[in-house]
This record gives sequence, structure tokens and C-alpha cells, in this order.
Amino acid sequence: MEFTFTQDQTAFRDSVSRFLMTEAPPEMLREVWDTDSGRSPALRKKIAEQGLTALSVPEEEGGLGLGDVDWSLMTQELGYYAIPDSLIDTAYIAAGLLATLPAGHAARAAWLPRIVDGSARIAVGHPVNPWVADAHLADLLLLPHATPQGLEVHAVPASQVQVQTERSIDASRRLSTVQWQPGDATRIADAATGQALWDEALERGALAVAGELIGLSQRMLDLTVDYAGQRKQFGKPIGAFQAVKHHLADVFTAIEFAKPVLYRAAAALATKDASTSARVAHAKLACGEAALLAARKGIQVHGAMGYTWEVDLQMFMKRAWALNGAWGDRAFHQERLGAALFTDGAPLGAGATFH
Repeated sequence: MEFTFTQDQTAFRDSVSRFLMTEAPPEMLREVWDTDSGRSPALRKKIAEQGLTALSVPEEEGGLGLGDVDWSLMTQELGYYAIPDSLIDTAYIAAGLLATLPAGHAARAAWLPRIVDGSARIAVGHPVNPWVADAHLADLLLLPHATPQGLEVHAVPASQVQVQTERSIDASRRLSTVQWQPGDATRIADAATGQALWDEALERGALAVAGELIGLSQRMLDLTVDYAGQRKQFGKPIGAFQAVKHHLADVFTAIEFAKPVLYRAAAALATKDASTSARVAHAKLACGEAALLAARKGIQVHGAMGYTWEVDLQMFMKRAWALNGAWGDRAFHQERLGAALFTDGAPLGAGATFH
């Protein structure tokens, strides 16, 4: 399979990187995390002005109509800069779910234009995640309701939920337990169609986290390379020592081997390939391994100080640890991948399901 990104795709990625480099430096992130909400309305507004909230919304609703492959580049940039915002859940996962609803559906017509202009935050619950991210600021929550026939999709206004905050090792994450009551007024897809929507939401969520993990891996590697070039021991930078070079080379190799897996999974999801679930599971595992390796080697090179609040490495390391378990932990995706590979008579991608 020959796969390359277009010039427009890479140019857009580069422009997003330049924008985030200016608007989301580590010192600004620390200030945002110290606020009660943990989010920056000013940054959110600038993100919307850049068109990032409109990426997945179809053109007929005012969006850009970009797809999963485009997002595989965007999520890396969002991970690299550890953007503390609900952008991915709103603009990619929720927008993708709502855009699957029939044309003219009330929820689709009401919320997709608001995603485009950045006026709506949408939180997404899923059975694979024990908590809902950014529920405390959401205008709308997309939540599953289990029935004997499968999972329904409910669009629940913020006024109809009770939110209890949960702590995370990652200071940028805002997780909550959500209590709510399903009803006919909130149901936007019954079990017959809702199960497929939640299945696809899982693939998008896991793929998005995989991209973020690659971005985080690259940021941790860059920080560690910079530190190794400045920190001196025995009169020379520690980066000159072969053992340190080996650590950094191992991380670089893991990142480069994980990227094609991520892109192949994005292409499979975009084309609704039968192997999608296996490809996404593989991507989540490979990108997670790269991130965990980058964190471990980064700590080794930095020494114990790498874990302290004053050092930027810990910001990205803790986020990588937390995201590694989001949208399915290692055991979950190992089971999915194993079922796809080893179930007799099953096509690649069939196998493990959730209810």
C-alpha cells in the first residue's frame, strides 16, 4: 500500500503547529491548570477562529469535511502541545457521531453548526471509559444507555446531569462521574442504530488518543534531547555518552515504527475497512508503547528531577500515562487485536465487542 500525505495536509498541520507553539507554551498551560475549570476560554476562542472546531463537520453544515486521516496529523500536534481542551471530543468524536445521523435530524441540525463556530462544548461518555472528560463545562453530553438490544445514544443537556469530579494524575484532565436519567426526549438513536454509532466512536476515540500519544512521545524526546545537550557531567554534555544516545535512539525508533501503524489505522477507519478494529487496536498499543518508553527514558536521562513540577517533562509524561488507559487500556486492545487475529473464520477486525 502506497501512502503519502498531500501538500495541503502537511501545510495545514504545520500551520496548526505554529499556532499552538505561540498560543500554548508550557508556562501558559500551567496557569490554565491552576484555574477552577482547568480550561481557557480565550484559547478555545482562538482555536475556533483557526477553524479547528470545524474540521469534521460536513460542508453542508458549514464545516471543512475533513476525515480520519487528516485528524491523524492534527491529534499529534494537539498531543505535542498537550492542549488542555475538549477539542478532540467535540470536534472529532462528537462531530463524527452527529454527522452520521440522517440529514435533517434535530440533534444534527442543532449542534453541528455550533461545533463549527466554537460555541458548543460536547462531552462524550462511552462504556469503555469509566469517567467522562470535560463534563463539567459541556453544553451537551452524548451518553450511552444499555438495553438488551444494544446501546442507545442520548444527547443530554448539561442542565439534566449531575457531575462529580474525579482526580487524575494528569493535571490537564478534568474527569467526572455523571448521573442522569435516559428518556424519550434525550434519545437520538435507538439500539438498532446506536450500537454501530458507539462502535465507530470507540474507533475514533482510540485513534485520537493514539495520535496524541505519538505527539507526546515526540515532545518528551525533544525535551530530553535538549536536556542531554545542556546537562554536563565530567566536563561534557551527557548526550555525548553512548548509553544516553542509545536511550534516545530507542525512543526515536519506537516513534517512527508507530507512526505508520497510526496512519494505516486512520486509512482503514476512513474507508470503513473490515480490519478497522484490529488496525485501531494495533495503533493504540504501538503508540502507547512509544509514549511509555519516551516517558521512562526521559526520566532516566533527566534523573529524579524529571518528575518534579518545575520541569516540563512531567507535564507530558503524566498526560501520556493517563491517556494510555483512555478509550481502552492495553488489555482491552490486546483482546480486540487477538480476537481479530486468532478467531477461526473471522475476518481481520472481527472479534471482541463491548456492551
